[in-house]
Amino acid sequence: MSKGESTKNRNKSKWPAFLSVMIAVLLAIGYFTIPSIESFFNEAWQVLTSGNQKEVENWVAQFGAWGPIILIIAMIAQMFLIIVPSVMLMVASILAYGPIWGSIIILIAVFLASSVGYAIGKLLGRDQVQRIIGKKTEKKVSGFLEDYGFWAVIITRLNPFLSNDAISFVGGILRMGYWKFIGATLIGITPLILFIAILGKSTNSMKTGLLWGSLISLAIFLLYVWYDKKHHKQIG
Repeated sequence: MSKGESTKNRNKSKWPAFLSVMIAVLLAIGYFTIPSIESFFNEAWQVLTSGNQKEVENWVAQFGAWGPIILIIAMIAQMFLIIVPSVMLMVASILAYGPIWGSIIILIAVFLASSVGYAIGKLLGRDQVQRIIGKKTEKKVSGFLEDYGFWAVIITRLNPFLSNDAISFVGGILRMGYWKFIGATLIGITPLILFIAILGKSTNSMKTGLLWGSLISLAIFLLYVWYDKKHHKQIG
């Protein structure tokens, strides 16, 4: 392959990352400079965190065929603006579209949001990402990912109260293989989606279930860390 072709392919491969950054920047600028966009996201926060199934269904229904796209955009935007916790968007999708289509929308949204976060981390690097998620969080997640790699992503996705967005940025910073990262993301998020879908008819049982699910997944992870450290200590 000639030098010109190599440069062309390298520039071509950067386009998805540039596009991801552009989308994120436009969303952030829109939120802070255009009152109607700010009002929309504030309304989204109020409705999606209400836990009222009918209210969520009516709010999403007003967008018609654009409803799923709105939820996907909100999933990407919340990484930077912390508009609505990602788990609440998952719940909203299940409440509005049911367990099957709601789950499919969540999978697409998580795939795209994770890809955007990964691309931004890879393109902007550590210093810029620290401005988004904080230096302390970045270092903590980086250490976690360096120690446990594939499994760190799975556990983080499985538990809705861990740094889901931060792991995407850091995965890009550390140049973790993209398909390895996305594979771990989808493996980890699928049980959580199924969990939400099964409990989706009752918001109270869903909240209780998410809490217990998070505690159980955290306990499993702590047991894994304990076993891993004990195993390495015995080898040493």
